[in-house]
Amino acid sequence: MSFAATLALVAAYQYGLPWRADADTSLGARVALWGGREIAGLILASVVAGLATTPYAAFHFHRLAPYGAIANLLAMPVVSVLVMPAGILGVLAMPFGFDAVFWKLMGIGIDWMITVALWVTSLPGAVGRMAAFGTGPLLLGTAAICLLCLLRTPLRWSGAVLAVVASLWATMTPRPEVWVAADGQTAAIRGSAGQLAVLASGRDTFAVKEWLAADADARTPKDPTLRDGVRCDAAGCIGKLADGHLASMALSVEAFEEDCRRAAVVVSPREAPGACAAMLVDRKAWRANGAINLRWVGDRFEISAARPPGYERPWARPPRVAAETDAATPRPAARDATPRTDDLEPGD
Repeated sequence: MSFAATLALVAAYQYGLPWRADADTSLGARVALWGGREIAGLILASVVAGLATTPYAAFHFHRLAPYGAIANLLAMPVVSVLVMPAGILGVLAMPFGFDAVFWKLMGIGIDWMITVALWVTSLPGAVGRMAAFGTGPLLLGTAAICLLCLLRTPLRWSGAVLAVVASLWATMTPRPEVWVAADGQTAAIRGSAGQLAVLASGRDTFAVKEWLAADADARTPKDPTLRDGVRCDAAGCIGKLADGHLASMALSVEAFEEDCRRAAVVVSPREAPGACAAMLVDRKAWRANGAINLRWVGDRFEISAARPPGYERPWARPPRVAAETDAATPRPAARDATPRTDDLEPGD
């Protein structure tokens, strides 16, 4: 994000502002124009940097900041005039023991920044939410930023076209119907109302929080509406997908028989005891693939896994391959324990 913001600011700086303070104007006019230029420059920098970092903030955090320019306009002058100079002076005065006053001044500036942040977030629509999208729109948006900022010819405006295409692509990304956490204890479905419904939360509220953010849903993991349309008993839970198909969380071995027969997808922290006619995400599946989500594609589910086959990272090794079979690893031939004739004693 910082690289994108820096690139956009450098590219915008080369064009400058559309007016300048001429030397032949009066002193009062030059002072007024200087103040206007500072404010306009701060607004322009906030807008340019905010637009450049929007694709990455939306991809990683599923958030947009529509009032970022207002927050920067109110906070940045205090940062530049008070916070940063006080911090530098505090470091210089620290060896002599006179730094306390500068930290107090710096604290006043930080308190102002916090006040501005809280006020801006309280405004209507201050938190924009963006549903999760793939790397395709993100790469296209990156190409758009590079074209707009690096080219000097009119061809750079092709980047604006790519930015529009990337935005449309991101908003049209299909959303999953089923989410399963990496430990199989937590699962959620897209309910009949089109919103997230939690089949089982286990102890992993963090996963539910991330799923809500990725679905552009403002609810919290403790919202009671997350259980709408879900029925549970000792054997497990069951709910309806948006298209009417059933999805279940099998918590006991006895639940598999009925759930595999009635539901379209069966999730379980256990290993299924046998074959299942439904789409099955049991212990074998989530141990091998990590967190999983499912999307309807035609008449079947498309699987998106955190650790797909062939995925290997130093911090996420694939599961160990099962021990080789007897055919692959032949056993050594059995030794003949019959004693030799020369070794036999009288009476043997």
